[in-house]
Amino acid sequence: MDRDPTDSPAHVSEALSQRAWRSLGVRVNHLFGSPIFRRVVKNSGYLFSATGLSAGLAMAQGILTARLLGVSDFGILGSITLFTSVVNNLASFRMGEVVVKYVGQFAEAGDDRRAAAAFKLAALVEMGASVLAFGILYFLAPLGAQYLAKDGSLSHLFVFYGLVVLANLIAESSTGLLQIFDRFRRMAGLNLAGSAVTLAVIVLVYLLNGNLMGVLAAYLAGKSISALILSLAALREADQRWGKDWRRAPLGVLKPHWGEMARFAVNTNISASVSLVTKDSELLWVSLFRNPVETGYYKLALTLTNLAQMPVSPLPQATYPELSRQAARKEWAEMRALMKRGSLLAGGYTLAATLFLLLLGKPLIGLLYTPQYLPAFPALLILLFGFLAANTYYWRRPALLALGQAGFPARVNLILAVVKLAGILLLVPRYGYLASAALLAGFYWAGSLITAWKVHQLLSLEERAE
Repeated sequence: MDRDPTDSPAHVSEALSQRAWRSLGVRVNHLFGSPIFRRVVKNSGYLFSATGLSAGLAMAQGILTARLLGVSDFGILGSITLFTSVVNNLASFRMGEVVVKYVGQFAEAGDDRRAAAAFKLAALVEMGASVLAFGILYFLAPLGAQYLAKDGSLSHLFVFYGLVVLANLIAESSTGLLQIFDRFRRMAGLNLAGSAVTLAVIVLVYLLNGNLMGVLAAYLAGKSISALILSLAALREADQRWGKDWRRAPLGVLKPHWGEMARFAVNTNISASVSLVTKDSELLWVSLFRNPVETGYYKLALTLTNLAQMPVSPLPQATYPELSRQAARKEWAEMRALMKRGSLLAGGYTLAATLFLLLLGKPLIGLLYTPQYLPAFPALLILLFGFLAANTYYWRRPALLALGQAGFPARVNLILAVVKLAGILLLVPRYGYLASAALLAGFYWAGSLITAWKVHQLLSLEERAE
């Protein structure tokens, strides 16, 4: 009997290949089939285009800085910049999220008067918090130099870099306003400008064989310019939306919402404060309990994780306004679809980036940063495991905020902070930066799974109520 040529192995293989490609095409079309998800990807794409270029510039400046300073001073640099960030976050009420929720809510309802008043209130609160943060930083600088940099004579460097807090006077509120009105392309360009300035000054410092002070000046210049032009762009946007008289909007029109807005701001502040222990102060714990050399290794490991976070980090900013609009309209199925598509995109990329760094991370460190930084590689692998969960469920906090549950992530973070702090006190003094990396990875997995479960539970309750 003649054999059917379609039964040949080559033909069968070709047919399976064509079927696989068709299946992949269907999945890609399904993933990007939602107009809302396409808008999220487009907006995050604007941020990522700048973030990607900024990350490239940051990587270049990081390489130059690491080679110029050496491991110990590189670790001190990380302690100074993070110390400033932590103090600023301690006083911050994360007014960007307040602006997105309430200015966006009033704008969606067509209530421009309240929208302008809410932005004005947020900016005023943030200005006061920024001045308070700089005052705290000024008085704590000697302690930071003594216990983190292990050199009390460096307190002036902590104060000098702390000026960046004053440059960011209303940066959070400005970011929130630009997010609401889909000015992501503008934000991307402004962030890129700041990164370009930083790299230009770093190159100059490197060529002049500069020191830690020169590097801090470069960081301060870039971040200050970026924050100032971002604030000016937001003020211009407010003028165009509400007219130049928006600054005279009476805060009294918000009186029925003061309690709700205050609770929201306090909850976001508590969440941010708890994050100081759980994830935002990693380098400081290593600096406190170990030494600047281990801090330098850990700073490099955290820096290299940006390769896995680059396309994902803009997604929460782009997703939060969409989730807020969907929650206001009670579009629960659409919220689920948006989160699912986001998880597939973010989780898939993070897995690919993790495999890439697993294979090539060690030779890249040795080639670009010199072999003295190779001890950073084990910490990098541990951190990537944690970011796999954090990135896959990147939408968890924006979704809870949109659903009016700002307190839940704060409570979860508080419980996990207690556990993580106990782990830090017990393990980091003995095992150093590797223990810190492991604790952070565990925090990301536990926090991501709990908060993602809570989001799905709330959506189920809303759907049953409908």
